[in-house]
Amino acid sequence: MKNKFAIHSNRTITPSGIIEATVMIEDGIISNVIPGKASVSMNLVEAGDSVLMPGLIDSHVHINEPGRTGWEGFETATRSAAAGGITSLVDMPLNSSPVTTNVNSFREKITAANDKLYVNCGFWGGIIPGNEHDIQPLFDAGVLGFKIFLAHSGIDDFPNVSQNDLEKIAPLLSLKNIPLLVHAELESPHEGQLKFKENPKSYRAFLGSRPKSWEDEAIRMMIVLCEKYKLRIHIVHLSSSSSIQQLEAARKKGLPLTVETCPHYLFFDAESIPDADTRYKCAPPIREKVNNEKLLHALKDGIIDFVITDHSPAPPALKKIETGNLFEAWGGISSLQFSLPVMWTLFRKNNFSLEDLSRLMSSRIAKFLSLENSKGKIEKGFDADLVTWNPDKKFMLQKEMILHRHKITPYEGSELYGVTEQTYVNGELVYDRGSFVSSPKGKIILRHS
Repeated sequence: MKNKFAIHSNRTITPSGIIEATVMIEDGIISNVIPGKASVSMNLVEAGDSVLMPGLIDSHVHINEPGRTGWEGFETATRSAAAGGITSLVDMPLNSSPVTTNVNSFREKITAANDKLYVNCGFWGGIIPGNEHDIQPLFDAGVLGFKIFLAHSGIDDFPNVSQNDLEKIAPLLSLKNIPLLVHAELESPHEGQLKFKENPKSYRAFLGSRPKSWEDEAIRMMIVLCEKYKLRIHIVHLSSSSSIQQLEAARKKGLPLTVETCPHYLFFDAESIPDADTRYKCAPPIREKVNNEKLLHALKDGIIDFVITDHSPAPPALKKIETGNLFEAWGGISSLQFSLPVMWTLFRKNNFSLEDLSRLMSSRIAKFLSLENSKGKIEKGFDADLVTWNPDKKFMLQKEMILHRHKITPYEGSELYGVTEQTYVNGELVYDRGSFVSSPKGKIILRHS
């Protein structure tokens, strides 16, 4: 028997604008979008004035399974995502054990994900020194692209690549039009590192230890590589506003370069971060207010393509929650469940629209992942990955609300706008006003599928 139903909303975000519409769904696919409130012979879900929009897509998530499931895991990560209106995500190749740098480890990861996905999940492969012969097999197996680090990743099994490594891999990636995701920091010794070691609980000392110049030099190097090989390069988690000008110039040249940033680089600022609160530690670091305002403007101007979480959780002991030792703490922000209200709270203060939010957190990411013909739009023939939410309702984020494996996030205590009501994954209602109402319905996303 076919699964048929419809959702009506007075505020449906479609490619042609926000309209009152009835969205008809059949076997997980949007079968029609009818303007207004249609009379239908199937079950009708009434969303009223709540916003109905494509589910969010997060292409930068550290799930850590297999091997480090105590940090997070497919079940807790994807439940958190569904509760936050995210319907598809892409898992990073490091922090799991083994790291996803060959086909065997990729298959192990897929096996670990089976029957645990509350949302759809794709995977990035990893490139490390010496695994250039694994690139083609991994791509053939279905990874969506590859991630590299130009600085130490924090995981010894995932070392950073050199300029020589990049010259080896670039021709193949360019030939196959494979995206290369880059953690763009080039480490160079300086006195700020010593000051941080001497003041391990000082946020200002931590900020000084990872200067903007590390990012700026790395991005300059990647722009040269991009131009030389016409290679699809994606700069992950941009935090330095000093690189905006060179990124804009590269884009004007028509180079295949894309850029993302994260909610924490826009919502927080270094001036307000207290010492010894390791929840805020990430790399690159959260910078000063003026810097972050420039990032927001670059997002509005289209120089930054979209927003993802870079959800990177760790257990309290590894995060050094009790000691507040920033020098020793694992770097990573937990935010997967809350990216929608965090960004909407920020956007509504800065003249971004609901359509901007949907574009910057869904449709542009679908295009980046080459999923623009199936995800990120409410349109006939697209997957029924949908969320209804109330953008006018505010709440105080309290610890007991957190569904990540560890209830650790710097957003705790923030007053936020935007409450997720229902999340549909492949046409199945998964999350309904605080409750999970189905078994895991997410699908594994492979490049060739």
